[in-house]
Amino acid sequence: MRISKMISAVDTHACGEPGRVIVGGVLDVPGNTLFEKKEYLQQHADHLRKMMLREPRGYPAANCNIILPACHPDADAGYVIMEQVEYPPMSGTNTIAVTTVLLETGILPSQEPVTELTLESPAGLIRVHAEVEHQKVISVTFDNVPAFATHLDTPIEVPELGRVLVDVAYGGMFYVIAEATPLGLELVPTNAARIARIGEMIKTAAQQQLPVAHPQQPQIAGISISQLSSPTADPSADMKNTVVVSTGQLDWQRPETWTGVCDRSPCGTGTCARMATLYARGELSLGQPFRHQGILGTMFTGELLTEVELDTPYPAVVPRLRGRAWITGTANYLLDPDDPFPEGYTLGDLWGDMRD
Repeated sequence: MRISKMISAVDTHACGEPGRVIVGGVLDVPGNTLFEKKEYLQQHADHLRKMMLREPRGYPAANCNIILPACHPDADAGYVIMEQVEYPPMSGTNTIAVTTVLLETGILPSQEPVTELTLESPAGLIRVHAEVEHQKVISVTFDNVPAFATHLDTPIEVPELGRVLVDVAYGGMFYVIAEATPLGLELVPTNAARIARIGEMIKTAAQQQLPVAHPQQPQIAGISISQLSSPTADPSADMKNTVVVSTGQLDWQRPETWTGVCDRSPCGTGTCARMATLYARGELSLGQPFRHQGILGTMFTGELLTEVELDTPYPAVVPRLRGRAWITGTANYLLDPDDPFPEGYTLGDLWGDMRD
């Protein structure tokens, strides 16, 4: 056997959302901050993302993380998040997955009943509180970067749908949020294909019509993900959502090609963005628990800790979120020098019209 590259990884799911965590094979990349390291990977080493997330080693709903040395002196470890079409500055499910892997594999020492640590994401420092029982992480709570709304009840024109009212908010990436009921959608697994298509249609329209940028990190710009929201009949939850993640670059002129996949979890940064919009409307108070249900019925619980000063149209707030991840396997992913698909491949039956 000949090997030109070997990547060691731990596979997880966080309340249903798959998250792969690279623990070996990438020692470090250039950059003085984790944001700069993210930029380096995106611009000079994107083959790694494609190799790990596309077939035959990945699939459309997969995410991947690389654990790297932290740059900030207060951080215990750093990580960069890789998704199918982007490197998001922050992700809740991936933060929960990375914490679980760091502690359960012994990369960082754990302490029972609670382990406190600080992770450095491209969006900034993330304070983490992990409950540990018999060396197993049974819940992860983290304090996110500030979240804020930029638009509330703003009309956009969407091909095939017409006029749709949306919110736009930042929770670690920018979300466009629409109500599912007026669109005739019930957020259940059997509707996932239609949910994904409508979510992509709304996102693409919002990207064109509602430009946004982070006031402190202008490199973080543009709506990258959509969220459909609805009431829930479950008395243990306050609201239900489904986030739609793109599987390819969208062609505005060809809406028939728009495709994505539903986040299998209630979505961490999506929950933070949703809480920011509810706070801006006066519908959620500081310290009030918010139980957010995903398409599989799993739950994240959040709360807003405090307001912070940012130059934003609506108040910026610091969200706290709690969830859990489970390790599902470990593997060494190999690349043979003769492999005809060193960056993997996609087919239109699963991935839609993929365009780099």
